[in-house]
Amino acid sequence: MERELQGSFTELRKALFRLNVKDASLLSTAQALLRWHDAHHFCSRCGQPTEKNVAGSKRVCLASKSIYYPQMAPVVITLVSDGTRCLLARQSSFPKGMYSALAGFCDIGESLEEAVRREVAEEVGLELERLQYSASQHWPFPNSSLMIACHATVKPGQTEIQVNLRELEAAAWFSHDEVVTALRRNNPYTQQQNGTVPFWLPPKLAIAHHLIKEWVEKPTCSTLPA
Repeated sequence: MERELQGSFTELRKALFRLNVKDASLLSTAQALLRWHDAHHFCSRCGQPTEKNVAGSKRVCLASKSIYYPQMAPVVITLVSDGTRCLLARQSSFPKGMYSALAGFCDIGESLEEAVRREVAEEVGLELERLQYSASQHWPFPNSSLMIACHATVKPGQTEIQVNLRELEAAAWFSHDEVVTALRRNNPYTQQQNGTVPFWLPPKLAIAHHLIKEWVEKPTCSTLPA
């Protein structure tokens, strides 16, 4: 197929650097649905096979009469700021040089605010002062997730980072100018003369990019209750 179409297959994560918003949304939804169907061939109550409807929006077990719908796991993604800098981190699985906002799954019984505070405390040892909701986005990796994006500020004088190396490879404060430079970088994979890969940010279609760009352009905004 690649030879006939004179192209090549690529991972969807990498394709997001090239796709427009409409195509990216369609492909993300398709991948999430395909993965969900692949993992739900059998009923969790009786073990009998399930069947999908024509639209592919649900699966039904005829034996137990159970109906299964695709679900998304809630994930909080938070850009922490001390007023003049923002905190970005990276996992060992990230491409070289890429840093992003802190993110983690919501636990059962948690509110959005509780999840944000817990994740930030667990990953970098910081206590938050204020929170502000920004936006949300469906994200198909690693499985279907609902990314809930927030801005947060730390308490004055409490900016010392304690990186949880079981969760992160690194975390650091970045200045406004450093972030602006990274946002303008067109090709993140270009190596510098000394062979190192420059600091760069998630692609424009990722909600982390939206959070970071919003912080650069709108330094002040209303906050959720602490």
